[in-house]
Amino acid sequence: MTLWLGPQPLVLASQSSARKTVLANAGIPFEAIPAEIDERGIAAASGIAAPGAIAALLAEQKAAFVSNHHPGRLVLGADQTLALGARSFNKPADRAAAAKQLRELAGRRHELHSAVAVVRNGITLFSDVSIARMTMRPLTDAEIEAYLDIVGDKATASVGAYQIEGLGVHLFDGIHGDHFTILGLPLLPLLGFLRSQNLMAV
Repeated sequence: MTLWLGPQPLVLASQSSARKTVLANAGIPFEAIPAEIDERGIAAASGIAAPGAIAALLAEQKAAFVSNHHPGRLVLGADQTLALGARSFNKPADRAAAAKQLRELAGRRHELHSAVAVVRNGITLFSDVSIARMTMRPLTDAEIEAYLDIVGDKATASVGAYQIEGLGVHLFDGIHGDHFTILGLPLLPLLGFLRSQNLMAV
């Protein structure tokens, strides 16, 4: 017996390794089909400033894009934004940008806004935004450079220049929030929705 009761695997509109791992560990079969959308362009054109609302918009847009190419399938979109006060951060473009972000985040608390959306045939069936609050410890320039030397290209793979499930955990003094929210996929609300649709055995 399997947990998943759906007629077909879920479609994940992402190639995020963290999101793939979360779904796989939860026993949810899926196909990963990335959404080819201009995330920054969509966010800029929307006129939305609130980081949680931007994450929700992009999660829905990703799922809708893939849904339009795969009619009848249940498509999961997700997005995550990082806010330091009124400022929002994107994935750093290179090592220099990652170092700059880490210097700005060091010794301060920031918020991760993680959104999830489920779409079928272009219609949003479910959406949720969860927040985690992250307190980064004070870091010297030497510590930042040492960290970047060790993690390499992984520093540019996620917003904030860290993966909390890996070596990024060394950068923090305090974490307040759901583990899955930090990884970029609010899993518990998603599971609740899937159960409400009789797609899970438990």
